[in-house]
Amino acid sequence: MVKIKETSYILPDGTIKIETWLDEIAKKRQSHNVQLIEQACTLAQFSDGSATAFAGITCLQLGIKMAEILLDLKADQTTIAAAILYHCVTHTELEKQDISEQLNEDVTKLIEGAQKMDAIRSLFGESFSATQTQTSLDNLRKMLLAMVSDVRVVLVKLAEITTLGHAATKLDEAYRYKLGHEMNSIYAPLANRLGIGQIKWELEDLSLRFLQPKIYKQIAKYIDQKRIERDKYIHLVIKLLETKISEANIKDFEINGRAKHINSIYRKMQRKEVDFSQIYDVSAVRILVPEIEDCYGILGCVHGLWKHIPEEFDDYISKPKPNGYRSLHTAVIGPDERNVEVQIRTYDMHKESELGVAAHWKYKEGNQQASDYEAKIAWLRQVLAWQQELSDEQAKIQQQAPQDIFEDRIYVFTPAGEIIDLPQQGTPLDFAYSIHTEIGHRCKGAKINGKIVPLTYQLKTGEKVEILTNRVASPSRDWLLPQAGYLKSSRARAKIHHWFKKQDHEKNILIGHEQLDQELSRLQLKNKVKRAQLLDISYKYNFQNINDLYAAIGAGDLRLIQVANAIQQSIEGTTPTAKPTLPKIQKIEKIATGKSDIIIQGIDDLLCFNAKCCKPVPGDPITGFITKGRGVSIHRNNCPNIIHNPHKSRLIKTQWRTETIQSYPVDITVIANERQGLIKDILSVLSNEKIHLNGLTTRTKENTTTIHFSISISEKNFLDRILQRFSQIPDVDIVNRHFSDPQKNEDLNG
Repeated sequence: MVKIKETSYILPDGTIKIETWLDEIAKKRQSHNVQLIEQACTLAQFSDGSATAFAGITCLQLGIKMAEILLDLKADQTTIAAAILYHCVTHTELEKQDISEQLNEDVTKLIEGAQKMDAIRSLFGESFSATQTQTSLDNLRKMLLAMVSDVRVVLVKLAEITTLGHAATKLDEAYRYKLGHEMNSIYAPLANRLGIGQIKWELEDLSLRFLQPKIYKQIAKYIDQKRIERDKYIHLVIKLLETKISEANIKDFEINGRAKHINSIYRKMQRKEVDFSQIYDVSAVRILVPEIEDCYGILGCVHGLWKHIPEEFDDYISKPKPNGYRSLHTAVIGPDERNVEVQIRTYDMHKESELGVAAHWKYKEGNQQASDYEAKIAWLRQVLAWQQELSDEQAKIQQQAPQDIFEDRIYVFTPAGEIIDLPQQGTPLDFAYSIHTEIGHRCKGAKINGKIVPLTYQLKTGEKVEILTNRVASPSRDWLLPQAGYLKSSRARAKIHHWFKKQDHEKNILIGHEQLDQELSRLQLKNKVKRAQLLDISYKYNFQNINDLYAAIGAGDLRLIQVANAIQQSIEGTTPTAKPTLPKIQKIEKIATGKSDIIIQGIDDLLCFNAKCCKPVPGDPITGFITKGRGVSIHRNNCPNIIHNPHKSRLIKTQWRTETIQSYPVDITVIANERQGLIKDILSVLSNEKIHLNGLTTRTKENTTTIHFSISISEKNFLDRILQRFSQIPDVDIVNRHFSDPQKNEDLNG
């Protein structure tokens, strides 16, 4: 049943006697320091800990209740301090920076990690789909990293959920059902996977209470009615067992009777398809002994005393459960022909079954030890196994859900024990660049678990990686070759590209300057062009200065003839002309065309058209430009033709209708490492999203492929999602919308 803990430090009116509670903690922890817990209580009180957080309960009350659960799990004072302040951070003005300054950085990190765990809820939200946004996936990965980096994050979160479960009995049925579903689907399986038995059973009972309240109350009532009879029966069983075990000369044993949890009884009723009256083993006996050999000796005594039920026997000592649980389980036909469940385990096994992974995680008061590599590996595997179970379960509910939300990631350790996540098939070079760009540039070799491996080695989850470095940065161009297998991460590849681009920048400036001078001389424009015009051309191509323009020409990123034509048009367009008279905006015949998607100064049926230079789509911030005789051309606000347009008086306020009805062309550029199947992957995204492709061109130079294509899109949010999908394609480095040649737009000239 759900445990209700009697406390002497919370008065009937909800007031907390902090001093009384701290005194009790000091007694429980004996010689351990509780100073950090005291400081957390003081900070909570100063930060308005009396503010209501949940179901009429204050932040401080919830924090103390969470701390009580963690004390039972033998948590250290850093974890308990984080629990006390957790709801203060969420519901008051207490800043994490204040916690770091007043207590320490570790407390802040635990609170942040527990908050990140809320990301797992997106797996079960109404908006979940196979096309889940990259932001959501990134949040899930951050959550997983927070969990595997420090087990205490999970303990804080489990304590919070358990506390909310007790408090939620006062809330409406809809909220209790939602919370019960989260407990049953997410947190109880997590506690089970980590072997934390006392939290697992409590969450399962609370979940049943919220999801099946009638069944829960019915079973609870039956158990209560049979309590006296059950206690007498268990007392008889224990007395008979004590006599038999003593005769076998086994010493230092302990026998306890225990009531089965309500959820356990409910599952047994479902499994056997019977009602409660036919469940006889609602009580069970647990026997604790010092050594493993004593477990099997006790088993012989039990089976010698009563006839055992073969199909109910499980040896979890020789074959532990996946979460590390160890015990002997048997069932016998006891006195009065009633079934009796018996569990036999050592004292250490019992501690492990109650505390799970928390029993193995080594703490030093106020500072977690990071050197226990094997413990971290075991913990990492348990968490990864849990998220696999979670994804599999969700896939049964929603077939479109991915089988494993983290299947494209691996998790490896630094020599200091920190965990780094990388893409599947990631290499030591990917690892080096994820640590720091300079480490990647200086990388010359790597060790995996102490053994030297090639830089093309594909890392596996749980390995410890050490990077060997040179004194100076010396990346190799071979690292960028896709077929060489040095890199999997596009982020690392982009950093190397940037390094070489930076190294070649000065050289490309000289080459570009010389090439442009030669071309302008050929066109007899060299003596006519002014520096201000060159600077204006640089701005139009989104460069900060003229040298960047030269470098782009020298590197081949910008076509020489394109820049020369822009300069020529700029020179020819400098002749002074009479100030134009603004034309009247023409109205569209409603019978012929109906309303436009564009509203110009509050009117939605004026003559307008989308500019070809920037091709705005619904959702883009837009500005109109009054042309000569053609109506209003619509541009994105960041269009170079608008930013650098000299005719500011002809700009006009413009916006999209709330509901648009048309699709609009958008130009997209993808820059990627050359490989087979790249175009196929891009077309596959377009096909899956049912997007119309207007045209596509490709250009490959030095193993880099640049792809320009045009698609039709109805609104910007959809476009952003598509761009994100393109960026996830393997070997893709850059994805963006691009502006056409600014000089091709005649609407803004003159």
